[in-house]
Amino acid sequence: MPDSHALTPALRRSILLLSLSNFSSMSVQRICDAMLPALAQEFSVSLTQAAQVVSFFAITYGTALLFYGPLGDRVGKFRLIALCTLACSVGSVVSALAPDLSVLVLGRVLVAMAAAAMIPMALAWVGDAVAYERRQETLALLGLGSTLGLVSGQLLGGLFTDWFGWRWAFWFLTGLFGVVGVLQWRDWQQQRLRPHRMAGLVGGTGQRLGFAAQLRSLLARPHARAVLLVSMGQGALAFGAMAMWASHLHAKLGLSLAASGASVALAGVGGVLYMASARRLIPWLGETRLVLLGATLLALGACGLAFTPQALLAPLASLVAGFGLFMLHNTLQANATQMAPEARGMGVAMFSVSLFIGQSLGVVLAASLVGRWGSTAVVAGAGVAVLGMALFFAQALRRRDAARRG
Repeated sequence: MPDSHALTPALRRSILLLSLSNFSSMSVQRICDAMLPALAQEFSVSLTQAAQVVSFFAITYGTALLFYGPLGDRVGKFRLIALCTLACSVGSVVSALAPDLSVLVLGRVLVAMAAAAMIPMALAWVGDAVAYERRQETLALLGLGSTLGLVSGQLLGGLFTDWFGWRWAFWFLTGLFGVVGVLQWRDWQQQRLRPHRMAGLVGGTGQRLGFAAQLRSLLARPHARAVLLVSMGQGALAFGAMAMWASHLHAKLGLSLAASGASVALAGVGGVLYMASARRLIPWLGETRLVLLGATLLALGACGLAFTPQALLAPLASLVAGFGLFMLHNTLQANATQMAPEARGMGVAMFSVSLFIGQSLGVVLAASLVGRWGSTAVVAGAGVAVLGMALFFAQALRRRDAARRG
């Protein structure tokens, strides 16, 4: 279908609904963190046992990512997201009514299986619907929901647990997923009658190939390999090392855990600030400079957190690091949507898998290195290492642009 560089009102409405489901998906990942002591008390289990609602969710979520790419390419990405959003509402009901810990874990697993589709398929759908010239800023708009969900998930879990009881957190999610899912289903039906003017290549040969053949085709492309490698590196060095930020501030500056967590949460606010300014920054800087500047800001913020002697400077360092992190991440997302236009769902799903694996390995690696080198070296070292990764990716972008011109 012909390219369209304009975001029509109908397309904006669809993107808003995807942003809301992304918000829900990120919130549900973190909503149990603050309620673990309450769960341990109610079900008369240890805190380690109660943490199964977090660990089983993460394992299921990461595994399910592998399956949704090819499925989205075959049945339709927006339709799949709507169905999975409604399924999350059902899983949240199971969680809210859970009589014991095992049923609560089951409910969380059901939600994780469905929630894994939302963010990668939303990215892929935007890749289909929006021309590349407008795609990165559109992904930034979409990312507002994900970032706000990341920031607010723990807060919502704590507030509901303290004020109304932990079950009300899941009733809130039931309503949220249910309303958004119904609106998305209605929007998908309208799309069938009046399709958006798609800019990407839809229905290519990748949909007729098996997953293994699609994956081989993807990995045969040098730029796709670079995107996947940098995605994994970003997950390990940036998102993984962030898990150490709060404990570092608590140990080195004597901040309370609440103050340390609040300081680190400002990284998410930095991400929101970037996304609010992305429409101006993206055409002004271009992809290569976005990558390099984003990595530089992330490194400066991480080093500031690592070495600052003043607790008052920690929130500013976290804000700067978050702004740079999401500047880099947004550029990676845009490139991920173009790795395999003929099988975009599979390509973006593999990008998400790489990021998830990097995060998982990064947390384990950072925790082990803290015991050997100390948190200051780990926090600062991870930030500086991102710069090397950014230089590699900037060179990959230049090679890609040169190949296009040639």
